Amino acid sequence: MMTERLKKAINEQMNAELWSANLYLSMSFYLKKEGYDGFAHWMFKQYEEEVQHATQMAHYLIKREATPKIDKIDVVPQSWGTVTEAFEDTYKHERHVSQLIDLLVKIAAEEKDNATQDFLWGFVREQVEEEATVLAIVEKLRKAGEAGILVMDAQLHTR
Repeated sequence: MMTERLKKAINEQMNAELWSANLYLSMSFYLKKEGYDGFAHWMFKQYEEEVQHATQMAHYLIKREATPKIDKIDVVPQSWGTVTEAFEDTYKHERHVSQLIDLLVKIAAEEKDNATQDFLWGFVREQVEEEATVLAIVEKLRKAGEAGILVMDAQLHTR
C-alpha cells in the first residue's frame, strides 16, 4: 500500500508534468507564430511527452489503488525574445524537473516503497536524456548565427 505522503508527492509531480506540457505548448505556439516551424514542432513533441509522463503517473497511481488528482494548472509564459532564449528557458526548466523527480525518488526511498522507486527510475533516466538533448540544442543555437538557426529549424522539424 502506498503511503499518503507518496500519493500526494506523485500527484504533485503529475500536475507539474501538466504545467510543463502547457509551457511547451505555449512555446510551440510562440515559435510557430514567429515562423519557426521546426522549433515549434520540436516543442509540440515535448508537450506530448509531458502529457504522456502525467498519464503514466496517473495510471501508476490507479494500479496502486490511489486516486490521481488533477489540480489547477498555473498560467505559463506566453512569449520569449528569441529562439535561443526559449531553449535556454527550456533547459532551466528541465533541470528544475530533474530536481523534482530526484526529490520524488528520495520520498519513495524514505517511505520504503521499492515498487515506486523502480517506477520512478524510468523518469530519472529520461530526464538525463532530455537535459542533455536540450543543452546540446542550446549550445548549437548559441553558435549558429541567423543562418544556422534557420538550418536547425529545418532539422528539428523531422523529430
